[in-house]
Amino acid sequence: MKLNIYQKTAITTVIATIVLIFVGGLVRAAGAGLGCPDWPQCFGMWIPPTNAADLPPQYDASLFNPLHTWLEYVNRLVGVLIGLLITATFALSFRYRKKDPVITITSGLAFVLVLFQGWLGGQVVRSGLSAGVITLHMIMAMIILATLLYATFRAMNKELLISIKPGLKRKLLWISGIILFLTLAQMVLGTQVRESVDVAKNVLEMPREQWLDTMGLLYEVHRSFSWLLVIVAVIMIVYHKRKAMSVPKSLHRLGWLIAILIMLQIFIGIGLERLDMPGVLQVLHLVGVAILICGILLYMFITGFAEEKLPAERS
Repeated sequence: MKLNIYQKTAITTVIATIVLIFVGGLVRAAGAGLGCPDWPQCFGMWIPPTNAADLPPQYDASLFNPLHTWLEYVNRLVGVLIGLLITATFALSFRYRKKDPVITITSGLAFVLVLFQGWLGGQVVRSGLSAGVITLHMIMAMIILATLLYATFRAMNKELLISIKPGLKRKLLWISGIILFLTLAQMVLGTQVRESVDVAKNVLEMPREQWLDTMGLLYEVHRSFSWLLVIVAVIMIVYHKRKAMSVPKSLHRLGWLIAILIMLQIFIGIGLERLDMPGVLQVLHLVGVAILICGILLYMFITGFAEEKLPAERS
């Protein structure tokens, strides 16, 4: 498949955004959100020091942690890179302004959203890592990712075009739509769980093994709700099997990928509970949901744009 410059840039930007979510997860899991206490500079410098002795005199050296500082600084650098890539994506999208203006519009929307995300990043620091602002920052990253993915798909839909029966198309869209809704609901519940963990950790100063004990019903709902997602994913796979002659192989493989990602998220969640919330699993859980949402959206995009062919038999 030969890609043009816009398609290559857009795909690179989508991947880089997932990397940014990964780095952001590392920052939060390591408790490095205030590794740079000011914004946009870091300890009043554009390039932070590696030694407390090199800090400007107005900063308390006892608050300096080189690992936290550079982790947060790298997070900001990746954010700047994303901004440059999205700017390039928007500029290159003008080649589609007449053929498919939706690509230019969605690329422009991603550009506006990333500017807002940059401002919101500053508010995260100024708020002293307010849980609500952090959650909004993460949700905004997911919205930017979804917007970029849609623009990228629009530019490549001819290469990804499939044919499908109208009745089957509607059913697959319904099933995948339910999976997307449940995944987004789980993500919101997960952010609430994470905020409760932050309170237990930073406010109540409880030991790691007691963090989940403070959540009560919230965590129980989050944990139990995941099985509903599994049930719907199984329904999708079974339906694919029943309609094996009608569901394109590419869509069937993507359905299996979605189901596997859902199961991996559940296993990671179990690991978080049983292993006292290790940071590495927190990061994998966050990146996993980002990749899962991308997979579900791609499934829906491919199905929604599929050419409809009249069925030879009732589906």
